[in-house]
Amino acid sequence: MTLYEPVIGLEVHAEMLTRSKMFCSCAVVDNTEAPPNTATCPVCLGMPGVLPTLNAEAVEMGLRVGLALGCTIPPFNQFARKNYFYPDLPRGYQISQYEYPLAINGFLDIDLPDGGTRRIRVRRAHLEEDTGKLTHTGDGASLVDLNRAGVPLLEIVSEPDLRSAEEAEAYARQLRSILQYLGVNHGDMSRGVLRFEANVSVRPAGSDELRTRTEIKNLNSIRGMVRAIQKEVERQIHLWESGQGVRQATLGWDDDRGQLIIQRTKESASDYRYFPEPDLPLLQISPEHVAEVRQGLPELPAARRDRFCRDLGLNRADAAILTAEQAVADYYEAALAAGGAPQPVANFLIGEIFRLMNADALGRDAIGTIKVTPEALAELLRLAQEGAINLNTAKRVLDILYAEGGDPARIVAERGLAQVTDEDAIRAAVDSVLAENPAEVEAYLAGSEKVAKFLMGQVMRALRGKGQPQAVQEALDEALAARRS
Repeated sequence: MTLYEPVIGLEVHAEMLTRSKMFCSCAVVDNTEAPPNTATCPVCLGMPGVLPTLNAEAVEMGLRVGLALGCTIPPFNQFARKNYFYPDLPRGYQISQYEYPLAINGFLDIDLPDGGTRRIRVRRAHLEEDTGKLTHTGDGASLVDLNRAGVPLLEIVSEPDLRSAEEAEAYARQLRSILQYLGVNHGDMSRGVLRFEANVSVRPAGSDELRTRTEIKNLNSIRGMVRAIQKEVERQIHLWESGQGVRQATLGWDDDRGQLIIQRTKESASDYRYFPEPDLPLLQISPEHVAEVRQGLPELPAARRDRFCRDLGLNRADAAILTAEQAVADYYEAALAAGGAPQPVANFLIGEIFRLMNADALGRDAIGTIKVTPEALAELLRLAQEGAINLNTAKRVLDILYAEGGDPARIVAERGLAQVTDEDAIRAAVDSVLAENPAEVEAYLAGSEKVAKFLMGQVMRALRGKGQPQAVQEALDEALAARRS
């Protein structure tokens, strides 16, 4: 049986966080909140005789992304008309870039599951305008909202360098993170501001052949993208194995049903009849301006991850988790600035706070909204480090902070959660437990070392989880040694 490998390229469409649309002064609004068709004007409605005006802020944002991806910025670029009719495209054509895009020949290094990295080439990043939004009512009618029509869009096109759905996921997540760090896109895919299209083919493993590909359109979640790619790879392998071959086509993805839908045979570039946009001049970008934009780039996720490893002693896996979302990285550094130690803060953030957020179905980018402030987390871990509470109690206090907010020290004091360090109280608890469990004591004395863990747990239970673990262990060892002698 032939072994196949996927050949995948991604097209990422990112709405940019500009104040106004790409070619007019209409405000960019939240489609989930603004009434339909209220952020429109004759330009974005495609009325006859109106002229587009280029949004300089969108150009700046596009340059930042291109430079962050290591792209070359050509000295000039040009807009073109991409002709096709669709109800949510008022002009009957989209103003985009084709032959002369904003940025070319970049790359993104992705982390692989085995701990390695792989460089994925970025072919181009170009500017265009978004379309409107259709809502299908289910009774054969469709409603169009043109608030989104004309919103600045950056399309980032990779080369077909991805070899699995998992690599596509890593690329998508790292690119999303870069866009957030640059302030270009907030990454909330539920609102449609970041969308993926996957070009997928398969070929015999080890071959350099590029076979017929299909394009899966408008994937609005990374999870859905991964499932769609996996399903399409399976479908294409079956087609090749059965001797049918693959036809070039555009596919849709029904995430609820887990099904691919063949929408139409795929258009080629000639079908769009690209030609230069006559109402917009060539855009010239000087090397001096490129250097100025490059100088203003922030610390990006990979650099922040490496700094966390180098300066804070974190392992790469923890550092990657903490820097994937800018909000999480900012929260972490705020906790360190409040006096938290790097590894304990990382452990509690990744293990405990994320657990609580997951239970509430909160994305990690919502960390700034929770009731546990970075200062409270640092104070809680200081109490544990100083021995005022033990680790289990710290987790109990964190649960309270997450639900109610407040000050960790006050919660410990008011609820009587302070750690028991009194030697007499600990010895009394040890003696009581040993007296209540004679069979287990005899088993330990006969050589069953594992019973010691049970007895330790019983003593901690008797102290209501507040015993200082080291002091309890020492008292228990001493009492058992006395019985052995």
